[in-house]
Amino acid sequence: MTLTPAAAEKLRTALATVVVVPVTPFRADGAPDYGTYTALTSRLLDAGIRVVTPNGNTGEFYALTPDEARRAVDAAAAAAAGHEGAQLLVGVGHDVASATAAARHARDTGASMIMIHQPVHPYVARDGWVDYNAAIANAVPELGVVLYIRSDRFTGAHIAQLADRAPNVVGVKYGLRDSTVFAQVARDAGIDRFTWLAGAAELTAPMFWAAGARGFTSGLANVAPALSLAMLDALRANDFGAAMKTWETVRRFEELRYADSSADNVAVVKEAMSQLGLCQAEVRAPSRALPRAVREEIAGILSSWGVSRAAEGM
Repeated sequence: MTLTPAAAEKLRTALATVVVVPVTPFRADGAPDYGTYTALTSRLLDAGIRVVTPNGNTGEFYALTPDEARRAVDAAAAAAAGHEGAQLLVGVGHDVASATAAARHARDTGASMIMIHQPVHPYVARDGWVDYNAAIANAVPELGVVLYIRSDRFTGAHIAQLADRAPNVVGVKYGLRDSTVFAQVARDAGIDRFTWLAGAAELTAPMFWAAGARGFTSGLANVAPALSLAMLDALRANDFGAAMKTWETVRRFEELRYADSSADNVAVVKEAMSQLGLCQAEVRAPSRALPRAVREEIAGILSSWGVSRAAEGM
Protein backbone atom coordinates (compact mmCIF):
# COMPACT_ATOMS: atom_id res chain seq x y z
CA MET A 1 0.00 0.00 0.00
CA THR A 2 1.35 3.43 -0.92
CA LEU A 3 0.19 6.96 -0.27
CA THR A 4 -2.04 8.09 -3.13
CA PRO A 5 -1.66 11.58 -4.63
CA ALA A 6 -5.03 12.56 -3.18
CA ALA A 7 -4.05 11.32 0.28
CA ALA A 8 -0.70 13.12 0.05
CA GLU A 9 -2.45 16.37 -0.83
CA LYS A 10 -4.82 15.94 2.10
CA LEU A 11 -1.85 15.58 4.45
CA ARG A 12 -0.09 18.60 2.96
CA THR A 13 -3.24 20.61 3.63
CA ALA A 14 -3.46 19.29 7.20
CA LEU A 15 0.12 20.37 7.89
CA ALA A 16 -0.60 24.01 7.06
CA THR A 17 -1.31 24.87 10.69
CA VAL A 18 0.25 25.11 14.14
CA VAL A 19 2.04 21.79 14.69
CA VAL A 20 2.52 21.34 18.43
CA VAL A 21 5.20 19.19 20.03
CA PRO A 22 3.81 18.00 23.39
CA VAL A 23 6.11 17.78 26.37
CA THR A 24 6.67 14.41 27.98
CA PRO A 25 5.60 14.91 31.61
CA PHE A 26 7.61 13.11 34.26
CA ARG A 27 6.61 12.11 37.76
CA ALA A 28 8.71 13.07 40.76
CA ASP A 29 10.52 9.72 40.48
CA GLY A 30 11.57 10.56 36.91
CA ALA A 31 9.26 8.09 35.12
CA PRO A 32 7.00 9.35 32.34
CA ASP A 33 3.44 10.14 33.39
CA TYR A 34 1.43 8.80 30.46
CA GLY A 35 -1.97 9.61 31.95
CA THR A 36 -0.97 13.26 32.17
CA TYR A 37 0.49 13.02 28.65
CA THR A 38 -2.92 11.99 27.30
CA ALA A 39 -4.66 14.72 29.31
CA LEU A 40 -2.27 17.41 28.09
CA THR A 41 -2.64 16.30 24.47
CA SER A 42 -6.42 16.36 24.85
CA ARG A 43 -6.12 19.90 26.24
CA LEU A 44 -4.28 20.95 23.08
CA LEU A 45 -6.86 19.34 20.81
CA ASP A 46 -9.74 20.84 22.82
CA ALA A 47 -8.12 24.25 22.28
CA GLY A 48 -8.21 23.85 18.50
CA ILE A 49 -4.79 22.35 17.73
CA ARG A 50 -5.13 19.72 15.01
CA VAL A 51 -1.62 18.31 14.50
CA VAL A 52 0.59 17.10 17.35
CA THR A 53 4.07 15.59 17.25
CA PRO A 54 4.70 13.07 20.00
CA ASN A 55 8.44 12.40 20.36
CA GLY A 56 9.59 15.76 19.05
CA ASN A 57 12.49 17.63 20.60
CA THR A 58 10.23 19.48 23.05
CA GLY A 59 9.09 16.00 24.08
CA GLU A 60 12.73 15.16 24.99
CA PHE A 61 12.85 12.45 22.33
CA TYR A 62 16.56 11.82 22.71
CA ALA A 63 16.22 11.34 26.48
CA LEU A 64 13.54 8.63 26.16
CA THR A 65 14.09 4.90 25.88
CA PRO A 66 12.54 3.18 22.84
CA ASP A 67 9.78 1.72 25.04
CA GLU A 68 9.05 5.13 26.58
CA ALA A 69 8.84 6.70 23.14
CA ARG A 70 6.39 4.03 21.98
CA ARG A 71 4.23 4.56 25.03
CA ALA A 72 4.24 8.32 24.38
CA VAL A 73 2.80 7.63 20.93
CA ASP A 74 0.17 5.37 22.49
CA ALA A 75 -0.76 8.14 24.94
CA ALA A 76 -1.07 10.72 22.17
CA ALA A 77 -3.13 8.30 20.08
CA ALA A 78 -5.52 7.79 22.98
CA ALA A 79 -6.11 11.55 23.08
CA ALA A 80 -6.45 11.88 19.32
CA ALA A 81 -9.03 9.09 19.17
CA GLY A 82 -11.54 11.35 20.87
CA HIS A 83 -11.00 14.33 18.57
CA GLU A 84 -12.27 14.32 15.01
CA GLY A 85 -9.72 15.59 12.52
CA ALA A 86 -6.74 15.24 14.86
CA GLN A 87 -3.54 14.17 13.14
CA LEU A 88 -0.50 12.51 14.71
CA LEU A 89 2.88 13.39 13.22
CA VAL A 90 5.18 11.03 15.14
CA GLY A 91 8.86 11.79 15.61
CA VAL A 92 11.22 8.93 14.73
CA GLY A 93 14.99 8.76 14.61
CA HIS A 94 18.25 7.18 15.81
CA ASP A 95 19.57 4.39 13.55
CA VAL A 96 17.60 3.34 10.46
CA ALA A 97 16.35 0.08 11.99
CA SER A 98 15.11 1.81 15.16
CA ALA A 99 13.50 4.63 13.20
CA THR A 100 11.81 2.14 10.89
CA ALA A 101 10.44 0.14 13.82
CA ALA A 102 9.15 3.34 15.41
CA ALA A 103 7.54 4.42 12.13
CA ARG A 104 5.73 1.09 11.83
CA HIS A 105 4.53 1.37 15.42
CA ALA A 106 3.25 4.87 14.64
CA ARG A 107 1.36 3.50 11.65
CA ASP A 108 -0.13 0.71 13.73
CA THR A 109 -1.41 3.19 16.35
CA GLY A 110 -3.24 5.18 13.68
CA ALA A 111 -0.75 7.95 12.93
CA SER A 112 -0.97 9.44 9.46
CA MET A 113 2.54 10.92 9.34
CA ILE A 114 6.04 10.63 10.74
CA MET A 115 8.68 13.29 11.21
CA ILE A 116 12.23 12.03 10.70
CA HIS A 117 14.56 13.67 13.20
CA GLN A 118 17.89 15.12 12.23
CA PRO A 119 20.60 12.42 12.47
CA VAL A 120 22.80 12.77 15.55
CA HIS A 121 25.67 10.75 14.10
CA PRO A 122 28.89 12.81 14.27
CA TYR A 123 29.69 12.10 10.61
CA VAL A 124 26.84 12.94 8.26
CA ALA A 125 27.44 12.97 4.51
CA ARG A 126 24.93 14.85 2.38
CA ASP A 127 24.29 11.81 0.20
CA GLY A 128 24.13 9.70 3.36
CA TRP A 129 21.46 12.02 4.74
CA VAL A 130 19.41 11.40 1.60
CA ASP A 131 19.93 7.63 1.95
CA TYR A 132 18.98 7.71 5.65
CA ASN A 133 15.70 9.55 5.13
CA ALA A 134 14.80 7.58 1.99
CA ALA A 135 15.27 4.24 3.78
CA ILE A 136 12.92 5.23 6.60
CA ALA A 137 10.33 6.84 4.33
CA ASN A 138 10.27 3.87 1.97
CA ALA A 139 9.69 1.48 4.87
CA VAL A 140 6.26 3.10 5.47
CA PRO A 141 5.08 4.17 2.00
CA GLU A 142 1.51 4.52 3.23
CA LEU A 143 2.45 7.30 5.68
CA GLY A 144 3.19 10.93 4.98
CA VAL A 145 6.74 11.95 5.85
CA VAL A 146 7.99 15.30 7.15
CA LEU A 147 11.71 16.01 6.99
CA TYR A 148 13.38 17.89 9.84
CA ILE A 149 16.12 20.21 8.59
CA ARG A 150 18.46 21.69 11.20
CA SER A 151 21.60 22.21 9.11
CA ASP A 152 22.29 24.52 6.19
CA ARG A 153 24.40 21.75 4.64
CA PHE A 154 21.25 20.26 3.12
CA THR A 155 20.08 22.25 0.14
CA GLY A 156 16.92 22.36 -1.89
CA ALA A 157 18.56 20.02 -4.37
CA HIS A 158 19.11 17.40 -1.64
CA ILE A 159 15.48 17.68 -0.54
CA ALA A 160 14.22 17.32 -4.12
CA GLN A 161 16.52 14.33 -4.70
CA LEU A 162 15.15 12.67 -1.58
CA ALA A 163 11.53 13.30 -2.56
CA ASP A 164 12.19 11.77 -5.98
CA ARG A 165 13.19 8.59 -4.14
CA ALA A 166 10.44 8.82 -1.51
CA PRO A 167 7.27 10.34 -2.97
CA ASN A 168 5.49 10.14 0.39
CA VAL A 169 7.53 13.12 1.64
CA VAL A 170 4.80 15.74 2.08
CA GLY A 171 6.38 18.37 4.31
CA VAL A 172 9.57 19.97 5.55
CA LYS A 173 10.12 21.35 9.04
CA TYR A 174 12.85 23.92 8.48
CA GLY A 175 14.48 24.45 11.86
CA LEU A 176 16.95 27.21 10.95
CA ARG A 177 16.15 30.86 11.61
CA ASP A 178 17.41 32.58 8.44
CA SER A 179 14.35 33.41 6.32
CA THR A 180 16.45 34.34 3.28
CA VAL A 181 18.15 30.95 3.20
CA PHE A 182 14.78 29.31 3.81
CA ALA A 183 13.26 31.11 0.81
CA GLN A 184 16.09 29.89 -1.39
CA VAL A 185 15.97 26.30 -0.15
CA ALA A 186 12.19 26.08 -0.46
CA ARG A 187 12.20 27.29 -4.01
CA ASP A 188 15.10 25.11 -5.04
CA ALA A 189 13.33 22.06 -3.58
CA GLY A 190 9.87 23.05 -4.78
CA ILE A 191 7.81 25.61 -2.90
CA ASP A 192 4.54 23.92 -3.94
CA ARG A 193 5.82 20.37 -3.70
CA PHE A 194 5.72 20.28 0.09
CA THR A 195 4.10 22.07 3.01
CA TRP A 196 6.88 24.11 4.58
CA LEU A 197 6.88 24.65 8.34
CA ALA A 198 8.77 27.31 10.25
CA GLY A 199 10.53 24.86 12.54
CA ALA A 200 11.94 27.48 14.90
CA ALA A 201 8.43 28.35 16.09
CA GLU A 202 6.59 31.63 16.60
CA LEU A 203 9.53 34.05 16.38
CA THR A 204 10.26 32.95 12.82
CA ALA A 205 6.69 32.24 11.68
CA PRO A 206 5.76 35.68 10.22
CA MET A 207 9.01 36.00 8.28
CA PHE A 208 8.85 32.43 7.01
CA TRP A 209 5.18 32.87 6.09
CA ALA A 210 6.12 35.78 3.85
CA ALA A 211 8.69 33.49 2.20
CA GLY A 212 6.24 30.63 1.60
CA ALA A 213 5.82 28.63 4.83
CA ARG A 214 2.20 27.81 5.57
CA GLY A 215 2.55 26.46 9.07
CA PHE A 216 4.85 26.54 12.07
CA THR A 217 5.79 24.28 14.93
CA SER A 218 5.29 25.28 18.54
CA GLY A 219 6.33 24.31 22.02
CA LEU A 220 4.85 27.46 23.52
CA ALA A 221 1.36 26.17 22.63
CA ASN A 222 1.75 23.61 25.43
CA VAL A 223 1.41 26.62 27.73
CA ALA A 224 -0.89 29.02 25.85
CA PRO A 225 -2.37 27.48 22.68
CA ALA A 226 -4.59 30.51 22.14
CA LEU A 227 -1.54 32.70 21.45
CA SER A 228 -0.18 30.34 18.79
CA LEU A 229 -3.58 30.01 17.15
CA ALA A 230 -4.01 33.80 17.17
CA MET A 231 -0.78 34.15 15.24
CA LEU A 232 -1.91 31.49 12.76
CA ASP A 233 -5.25 33.24 12.23
CA ALA A 234 -3.51 36.56 11.63
CA LEU A 235 -1.08 35.04 9.13
CA ARG A 236 -3.87 33.30 7.25
CA ALA A 237 -5.64 36.66 7.00
CA ASN A 238 -2.40 38.30 5.80
CA ASP A 239 -2.65 40.62 8.79
CA PHE A 240 1.04 40.88 9.59
CA GLY A 241 0.41 43.71 12.03
CA ALA A 242 -1.71 41.44 14.20
CA ALA A 243 0.76 38.57 13.79
CA MET A 244 3.58 40.80 15.00
CA LYS A 245 1.58 41.89 18.02
CA THR A 246 1.44 38.23 19.04
CA TRP A 247 5.15 38.00 18.18
CA GLU A 248 5.83 40.83 20.63
CA THR A 249 3.72 39.12 23.28
CA VAL A 250 5.59 35.82 23.11
CA ARG A 251 9.03 37.22 22.32
CA ARG A 252 10.60 37.12 25.77
CA PHE A 253 9.32 33.62 26.54
CA GLU A 254 10.80 32.33 23.29
CA GLU A 255 14.06 34.20 23.90
CA LEU A 256 14.42 32.34 27.20
CA ARG A 257 14.02 29.10 25.24
CA TYR A 258 16.58 30.11 22.60
CA ALA A 259 19.22 31.33 25.08
CA ASP A 260 22.58 29.53 25.22
CA SER A 261 21.92 27.50 22.05
CA SER A 262 18.44 26.53 23.29
CA ALA A 263 19.85 24.89 26.42
CA ASP A 264 16.66 25.54 28.41
CA ASN A 265 14.22 25.08 25.54
CA VAL A 266 12.19 22.35 27.22
CA ALA A 267 12.79 23.43 30.80
CA VAL A 268 11.20 26.85 30.17
CA VAL A 269 8.05 25.26 28.77
CA LYS A 270 7.78 22.73 31.58
CA GLU A 271 8.39 25.36 34.25
CA ALA A 272 5.54 27.45 32.85
CA MET A 273 3.28 24.40 32.75
CA SER A 274 4.25 23.55 36.32
CA GLN A 275 3.33 27.03 37.48
CA LEU A 276 -0.06 26.51 35.83
CA GLY A 277 -0.50 23.18 37.60
CA LEU A 278 -0.46 21.21 34.37
CA CYS A 279 2.53 18.93 34.99
CA GLN A 280 5.77 18.62 36.92
CA ALA A 281 8.72 20.80 35.90
CA GLU A 282 11.16 17.84 35.85
CA VAL A 283 13.36 17.42 32.78
CA ARG A 284 16.00 14.82 32.02
CA ALA A 285 19.69 15.45 31.51
CA PRO A 286 21.23 17.00 29.50
CA SER A 287 18.47 19.56 30.17
CA ARG A 288 18.55 21.17 33.61
CA ALA A 289 16.34 22.62 36.34
CA LEU A 290 16.02 26.38 35.92
CA PRO A 291 17.59 28.90 38.29
CA ARG A 292 15.27 30.98 40.46
CA ALA A 293 15.66 34.17 38.41
CA VAL A 294 14.40 32.46 35.28
CA ARG A 295 11.51 30.83 37.13
CA GLU A 296 10.49 34.22 38.48
CA GLU A 297 10.67 35.79 35.03
CA ILE A 298 8.43 33.05 33.66
CA ALA A 299 5.90 33.80 36.39
CA GLY A 300 5.87 37.43 35.28
CA ILE A 301 5.37 36.46 31.65
CA LEU A 302 2.42 34.23 32.51
CA SER A 303 0.90 37.05 34.51
CA SER A 304 1.29 39.45 31.59
CA TRP A 305 -0.52 36.95 29.37
CA GLY A 306 -3.39 36.68 31.82
CA VAL A 307 -2.75 32.97 32.18
CA SER A 308 -3.02 31.49 35.65
CA ARG A 309 -3.53 28.28 37.57
CA ALA A 310 -7.08 29.48 38.34
CA ALA A 311 -7.78 30.00 34.62
CA GLU A 312 -6.72 26.43 33.99
CA GLY A 313 -9.20 25.24 36.58
CA MET A 314 -6.42 23.86 38.76
